[in-house]
Amino acid sequence: MKNFLRCLILVLAWLHAAAHSGELAQRLKDGAHVLLMRHAYAPGVGDPPGYVLERCETQRVLNEEGRAQAQRAGRWLRAQGLDGARVFSSPWCRCKQTAQLLEIGGVAVEPSLASFFDSPDRAESSNKSLQAFIARSLTVSNSLPLVLVTHHVNVRALVGKDIGSGDMVLVRVDGQGRVLEYRHYASP
Repeated sequence: MKNFLRCLILVLAWLHAAAHSGELAQRLKDGAHVLLMRHAYAPGVGDPPGYVLERCETQRVLNEEGRAQAQRAGRWLRAQGLDGARVFSSPWCRCKQTAQLLEIGGVAVEPSLASFFDSPDRAESSNKSLQAFIARSLTVSNSLPLVLVTHHVNVRALVGKDIGSGDMVLVRVDGQGRVLEYRHYASP
Protein backbone atom coordinates (compact mmCIF):
# COMPACT_ATOMS: atom_id res chain seq x y z
CA MET A 1 0.00 0.00 0.00
CA LYS A 2 2.87 2.39 0.81
CA ASN A 3 4.44 1.79 -2.60
CA PHE A 4 1.10 2.37 -4.30
CA LEU A 5 0.67 5.69 -2.47
CA ARG A 6 4.20 6.77 -3.31
CA CYS A 7 3.64 5.96 -6.98
CA LEU A 8 0.30 7.78 -6.94
CA ILE A 9 1.91 10.87 -5.41
CA LEU A 10 4.70 10.81 -8.00
CA VAL A 11 2.23 10.46 -10.87
CA LEU A 12 0.08 13.30 -9.54
CA ALA A 13 3.16 15.51 -9.09
CA TRP A 14 4.27 14.71 -12.65
CA LEU A 15 0.80 15.49 -14.03
CA HIS A 16 0.72 18.79 -12.13
CA ALA A 17 4.16 19.74 -13.43
CA ALA A 18 3.22 18.75 -16.99
CA ALA A 19 0.03 20.82 -16.83
CA HIS A 20 1.97 23.88 -15.71
CA SER A 21 5.07 23.30 -17.82
CA GLY A 22 5.96 26.47 -19.64
CA GLU A 23 3.91 28.73 -17.36
CA LEU A 24 6.99 29.83 -15.43
CA ALA A 25 8.95 30.51 -18.62
CA GLN A 26 6.04 32.44 -20.15
CA ARG A 27 5.67 34.67 -17.11
CA LEU A 28 9.39 35.37 -17.09
CA LYS A 29 9.18 36.61 -20.69
CA ASP A 30 6.36 39.10 -20.07
CA GLY A 31 8.61 41.95 -18.87
CA ALA A 32 6.98 42.10 -15.42
CA HIS A 33 8.42 39.00 -13.73
CA VAL A 34 11.82 38.06 -12.36
CA LEU A 35 12.99 34.83 -10.72
CA LEU A 36 15.06 35.14 -7.57
CA MET A 37 16.87 32.13 -6.21
CA ARG A 38 18.62 31.68 -2.92
CA HIS A 39 21.98 30.01 -3.46
CA ALA A 40 22.06 26.25 -3.09
CA TYR A 41 23.11 24.56 0.13
CA ALA A 42 26.37 25.79 1.64
CA PRO A 43 26.88 24.40 5.16
CA GLY A 44 26.97 26.86 8.05
CA VAL A 45 25.65 30.36 8.66
CA GLY A 46 27.29 33.56 7.48
CA ASP A 47 30.93 33.54 6.51
CA PRO A 48 34.06 32.92 8.57
CA PRO A 49 35.73 36.00 10.11
CA GLY A 50 38.11 37.66 7.69
CA TYR A 51 36.58 36.19 4.53
CA VAL A 52 37.54 37.81 1.23
CA LEU A 53 35.05 37.95 -1.67
CA GLU A 54 37.76 37.34 -4.24
CA ARG A 55 38.92 34.16 -2.47
CA CYS A 56 36.36 31.37 -2.39
CA GLU A 57 38.42 29.30 0.04
CA THR A 58 37.79 31.97 2.71
CA GLN A 59 33.98 31.80 2.32
CA ARG A 60 31.18 29.38 2.89
CA VAL A 61 30.76 27.55 -0.45
CA LEU A 62 28.57 24.82 -1.88
CA ASN A 63 29.36 21.31 -0.77
CA GLU A 64 28.53 18.19 -2.82
CA GLU A 65 24.89 18.35 -1.70
CA GLY A 66 24.67 22.01 -2.70
CA ARG A 67 26.21 21.41 -6.11
CA ALA A 68 23.75 18.57 -6.77
CA GLN A 69 20.89 20.79 -5.58
CA ALA A 70 21.89 23.58 -8.00
CA GLN A 71 22.13 21.10 -10.87
CA ARG A 72 18.65 19.70 -10.03
CA ALA A 73 17.28 23.25 -9.98
CA GLY A 74 18.75 23.87 -13.43
CA ARG A 75 17.20 20.68 -14.81
CA TRP A 76 13.86 21.67 -13.25
CA LEU A 77 14.04 25.17 -14.77
CA ARG A 78 14.80 23.74 -18.20
CA ALA A 79 11.88 21.31 -17.79
CA GLN A 80 9.68 24.34 -17.11
CA GLY A 81 10.63 25.71 -20.54
CA LEU A 82 13.45 28.01 -19.44
CA ASP A 83 15.94 27.26 -22.18
CA GLY A 84 17.99 30.41 -21.69
CA ALA A 85 18.13 33.36 -19.33
CA ARG A 86 20.02 36.46 -18.33
CA VAL A 87 21.56 35.19 -15.09
CA PHE A 88 22.99 37.55 -12.49
CA SER A 89 24.68 36.55 -9.27
CA SER A 90 25.78 38.04 -6.00
CA PRO A 91 29.57 38.41 -5.80
CA TRP A 92 29.70 35.64 -3.16
CA CYS A 93 31.22 32.39 -4.45
CA ARG A 94 28.28 30.21 -3.33
CA CYS A 95 25.93 32.32 -5.46
CA LYS A 96 28.25 32.30 -8.48
CA GLN A 97 28.64 28.53 -8.15
CA THR A 98 24.87 28.07 -7.98
CA ALA A 99 24.26 30.35 -10.98
CA GLN A 100 26.84 28.51 -13.11
CA LEU A 101 25.54 25.06 -12.17
CA LEU A 102 22.01 26.03 -13.30
CA GLU A 103 23.36 25.98 -16.88
CA ILE A 104 20.64 28.29 -18.22
CA GLY A 105 22.84 31.14 -19.41
CA GLY A 106 26.06 33.04 -18.89
CA VAL A 107 26.52 34.50 -15.42
CA ALA A 108 27.30 38.13 -14.60
CA VAL A 109 28.01 39.45 -11.12
CA GLU A 110 25.57 42.14 -9.94
CA PRO A 111 26.53 44.17 -6.82
CA SER A 112 22.89 44.84 -5.84
CA LEU A 113 22.55 41.10 -5.14
CA ALA A 114 25.36 41.18 -2.55
CA SER A 115 24.57 39.95 0.93
CA PHE A 116 24.14 42.44 3.74
CA PHE A 117 23.98 39.67 6.38
CA ASP A 118 26.97 41.21 8.22
CA SER A 119 25.48 44.74 7.96
CA PRO A 120 21.71 44.52 8.52
CA ASP A 121 21.52 48.33 8.66
CA ARG A 122 22.09 48.25 4.87
CA ALA A 123 18.88 46.28 4.22
CA GLU A 124 16.81 49.23 3.03
CA SER A 125 19.45 50.79 0.77
CA SER A 126 20.42 47.38 -0.63
CA ASN A 127 16.78 46.58 -1.37
CA LYS A 128 16.30 49.90 -3.18
CA SER A 129 19.38 49.17 -5.30
CA LEU A 130 18.01 45.73 -6.13
CA GLN A 131 14.62 47.17 -7.08
CA ALA A 132 16.31 49.73 -9.35
CA PHE A 133 18.40 46.98 -10.99
CA ILE A 134 15.30 44.84 -11.59
CA ALA A 135 13.39 47.80 -13.06
CA ARG A 136 16.29 48.67 -15.40
CA SER A 137 16.81 45.05 -16.42
CA LEU A 138 13.17 44.44 -17.24
CA THR A 139 12.97 47.51 -19.48
CA VAL A 140 15.74 46.15 -21.70
CA SER A 141 14.20 44.88 -24.93
CA ASN A 142 15.13 41.26 -24.46
CA SER A 143 12.95 38.19 -24.48
CA LEU A 144 15.36 36.27 -22.26
CA PRO A 145 14.06 35.81 -18.71
CA LEU A 146 15.80 37.49 -15.77
CA VAL A 147 17.16 35.09 -13.10
CA LEU A 148 18.91 36.45 -10.01
CA VAL A 149 20.89 34.27 -7.59
CA THR A 150 21.30 35.87 -4.19
CA HIS A 151 20.97 35.38 -0.42
CA HIS A 152 18.07 34.85 1.98
CA VAL A 153 18.45 38.35 3.46
CA ASN A 154 18.02 39.92 0.02
CA VAL A 155 14.94 37.83 -0.76
CA ARG A 156 13.46 38.63 2.66
CA ALA A 157 14.04 42.36 2.14
CA LEU A 158 12.37 42.25 -1.27
CA VAL A 159 9.36 39.98 -0.68
CA GLY A 160 9.16 39.72 3.13
CA LYS A 161 9.64 35.94 3.23
CA ASP A 162 12.51 33.72 4.35
CA ILE A 163 13.23 30.91 1.92
CA GLY A 164 15.42 27.83 2.11
CA SER A 165 18.63 27.05 0.26
CA GLY A 166 17.94 26.53 -3.42
CA ASP A 167 14.38 27.86 -3.18
CA MET A 168 13.09 30.26 -5.82
CA VAL A 169 10.59 33.11 -5.89
CA LEU A 170 8.81 34.23 -9.05
CA VAL A 171 8.14 37.93 -8.50
CA ARG A 172 5.85 40.26 -10.43
CA VAL A 173 7.05 43.84 -10.10
CA ASP A 174 5.89 47.31 -11.06
CA GLY A 175 7.90 49.74 -13.19
CA GLN A 176 10.08 50.68 -10.21
CA GLY A 177 10.94 47.07 -9.37
CA ARG A 178 8.64 46.96 -6.33
CA VAL A 179 6.93 43.66 -5.58
CA LEU A 180 3.28 43.35 -6.56
CA GLU A 181 3.00 39.62 -5.88
CA TYR A 182 5.19 36.55 -5.70
CA ARG A 183 5.06 32.78 -5.82
CA HIS A 184 7.44 30.58 -3.85
CA TYR A 185 8.92 27.43 -5.40
CA ALA A 186 10.64 24.99 -3.05
CA SER A 187 13.97 23.63 -4.21
CA PRO A 188 13.35 20.72 -6.60
